[in-house]
Amino acid sequence: MDSGLVIVDKPAGWTSHDVVGRMRRLARTRRVGHAGTLDPMATGVLVVGVGKATRLLGHLALTEKGYDATIRLGRSTNTDDAEGEVTAEASAADVSEAALAAGIAALTGPIMQVPPQVSAIKVDGERAYKMARKGEEVALKARPVTVRAFTVTEVRRHGDVVDVDAVVACSSGTYIRALARDLGAALGCGGHLTRLRRTRVGPYDLGAARTLERLAEELEILPIGAAVSAAFPRRDVSEDEARAVAHGGRLPAAGLGPGPVGVFAPDGTLLALVEEHGEVAKPLAVFVP
Repeated sequence: MDSGLVIVDKPAGWTSHDVVGRMRRLARTRRVGHAGTLDPMATGVLVVGVGKATRLLGHLALTEKGYDATIRLGRSTNTDDAEGEVTAEASAADVSEAALAAGIAALTGPIMQVPPQVSAIKVDGERAYKMARKGEEVALKARPVTVRAFTVTEVRRHGDVVDVDAVVACSSGTYIRALARDLGAALGCGGHLTRLRRTRVGPYDLGAARTLERLAEELEILPIGAAVSAAFPRRDVSEDEARAVAHGGRLPAAGLGPGPVGVFAPDGTLLALVEEHGEVAKPLAVFVP
């Protein structure tokens, strides 16, 4: 079995776990995982790891992501998206372009964001969404996230509701549902997410993504070495250094910056992911037996 990444264009209505189950059958292995969960309502790029590449997923999940979204102003829901129940309504008819622009500007850059009540974050060992379903009020702490771009592409007005199409680029851990909620709150009318399509996870975009139907016809696996080269800085080492890395040894730092670095043998084989700390590069994951 080949180890590598499969870039899936997730369909609406499927959980990320559903996609992993389908990929296990297609790849004929239990060793499948995904990087960065997408809600069932959302579509788009879901990075799936097969075989040894499952060890990359935690590192890939930390990269920047891109989204196309539609935010409906004028209604709030208990999940901050269209899958929840409407909890409040207030007319958004008077929301001006200037007010909308100011609200979006305030949610751009480094911000503190409170995750949605219905989310997979653990509170005292229990998932927030499980507590919310039991009717418990969940006290989630605000977390630092970065919204690098939040650009409106279209505004459509329908009586008391306003639909705002936007393109968002953000750091790992940013909830687009929470951006919709907070924008609506700032404008005094409430808001929730009605459409979400993830367009990019790190270097992997919709151009590389394949539907499950297409993958059933032809399983396209991006080899693990190519996946690492696309996502992280690459370092080619000598035979002596390759032997050291294969046994979990450290290398002198090469000044390749923070975050993972892919280390490759002279023959082009991926050896490991390392991370530089001061003068040394320590292994994060070793891929050669």
